[in-house]
Amino acid sequence: MKKQLNWLFDYPNLKIYQYEEGFKFSLDSILLAEFATIRKSDENILDLCTGNGVIPILLHFKYKKKVVGVELQKEIANLARESIKENGMEQAISIIEDNVLELENYFPGNNFDVILSNPPYFKYHHPNFVNHNSLKSIARHEIAIRLEELIKIAGSLLKNKGRFYLVHIPERLDEIIVFANKYGFGIKKIQFVHSKLTETPIIVLVALVKNGKFGCKILLPISIEGVESYQNLFKN
Repeated sequence: MKKQLNWLFDYPNLKIYQYEEGFKFSLDSILLAEFATIRKSDENILDLCTGNGVIPILLHFKYKKKVVGVELQKEIANLARESIKENGMEQAISIIEDNVLELENYFPGNNFDVILSNPPYFKYHHPNFVNHNSLKSIARHEIAIRLEELIKIAGSLLKNKGRFYLVHIPERLDEIIVFANKYGFGIKKIQFVHSKLTETPIIVLVALVKNGKFGCKILLPISIEGVESYQNLFKN
């Protein structure tokens, strides 16, 4: 499959490898990286379902932090590694090629300060209803990991009061809330993102805290219509 090297939107000198036909990263990953709060004290950062490495690259660019990304699909994990090398970030970003469900074999519990994830959005019902391109189908559908499993593993890997930042579709926000409560998360912020403010939201960004207290802030909705730069899009 032929790959191409693209500029990473308006981030200075950052580039990303993608396949011309097949897997491409989405704007959702950029929005998640901008939405997350990374503190000076945060040392261990993990990106689940990292794809071709957009989130780790942006986090290192913005905060000069080391990041571990996890990607199941070999072809896409290799794209991430090539993108990391292209941006000179090999010493700061590492990629684990495995299923997120296997991470407890790599790390002890209570290990990470921050975890992020742009996971598959859609439930898997039958192979006839998913894209026959396996790179796309696994990235979009819950074939390898389900939402509940993702939230559970994030809870086991985070330190007490560690933060989990998740991007998903609004239609599944109710499930996120149920599973967050089930696995000991407090939901602290919810941000809806719209193509236009006159239309329904296209994605939702959620900030969760392990063993966090109740008290959730619903942020003002944001529209990406006419946005020229995603850098520092979220002021809260």
